[in-house]
Amino acid sequence: MVFELIRPAPLTEQKRSRDGCIYLYRAMKFIGWLPPKQGVLRYVYLTWTLMTFVWCTTYLPLGFLGSYMTQIKSFSPGEFLTSLQVCINAYGSSVKVAITYSMLWRLIKAKKILDQLDLRCTAMEEREKIHLVVARSNHAFLIFTFVYCGYAGSTYLSSVLSGRPPWQLYNPFIDWHDGTLKLWVASTLEYMVMSGAVLQDQLSDTYPLIYTLILRAHLDMLRERIRRLRSDENLSEAESYEELVKCVMDHKLILRYCAIIKPVISGTIFTQFLLIGLVLGLTLINVFFFSDIWTGIASFMFVITILLQTFPFCYTCNLIMEDCESLTHAIFQSNWVDASRRYKTTLLYFLQNLQQPIVFIAGGIFQISMSSNISVAKFAFSVITITKQMNIADKFKTD
Repeated sequence: MVFELIRPAPLTEQKRSRDGCIYLYRAMKFIGWLPPKQGVLRYVYLTWTLMTFVWCTTYLPLGFLGSYMTQIKSFSPGEFLTSLQVCINAYGSSVKVAITYSMLWRLIKAKKILDQLDLRCTAMEEREKIHLVVARSNHAFLIFTFVYCGYAGSTYLSSVLSGRPPWQLYNPFIDWHDGTLKLWVASTLEYMVMSGAVLQDQLSDTYPLIYTLILRAHLDMLRERIRRLRSDENLSEAESYEELVKCVMDHKLILRYCAIIKPVISGTIFTQFLLIGLVLGLTLINVFFFSDIWTGIASFMFVITILLQTFPFCYTCNLIMEDCESLTHAIFQSNWVDASRRYKTTLLYFLQNLQQPIVFIAGGIFQISMSSNISVAKFAFSVITITKQMNIADKFKTD
């Protein structure tokens, strides 16, 4: 079956939380981020890793700069804005890729904590939730893949059919002006480089969403365990206390999981927050003032990719804060009134820890949430307003 992992597996199969990252780690392996541990193949693979970083992470942003230095006069306003919006995002993408790759060990270590959390998921309803989040996480990665590849493919085809390379990267070896064949060759080479960069960018954009979707599933299961505390009359007071202690340990594991992935998320989302307003503003100016129907379609796909880089994850962060609040409500509503003093003391300790919500911070400055995301995205409208007031678009067209 094609894309089998996007559908919840039957309960007869044993799925783990880490299986929600299968598509993500397959893409990492393809792009050169997960080398074999030993053998000759390791060195062959590392050569591929070096090539992807040289071409997609280093050459791409420098290629934009080189084209501006050598052929800026040949750009039309629409072509320049199409190139500039991607150029700025490419520099941000290189920073995000460097952060993600250098801290990849954290993401791998977080999967081991998920394995520990899974040991508690023995009930049928809990296994069903794991199967659902595995399918949802892989489905999310697949949606990102289609959108990101759709942008690269639509820009490539619309530009070549219009008689110009898609991004006009600096290429000293092939002059695309020398006939249709060289145009297609230069454009195809650009597309290959951009496709690798798009995949790298996608990996940096999707891992926060996937890891937090799995986090929400475990918070949901913890909430249900808390609600069931002292509800089974067959359990003694000592056994009920042991169940409470297990819930406390589950919460500690969840906090360890968050502590491991927070530094990676902090750097990548902070970088994206710095760029999203400017990039969206340039893209919308291009759409409103300079695009024809084909470049408009490509720019529209680019807008969707920019929005996907932060909005789904920021919305998930809001939901996580609500999940944390629901944990405190679950404790209040549990059957603790006639419990032993030891049980109540532990419950109070647990409640104090739960009242501190799980919050992700971008760069140690911005709390990652929908409100902060909307605030930085509003800068796009400021860019459009400045462009209108200064008649920059008209001056571009006149020149």
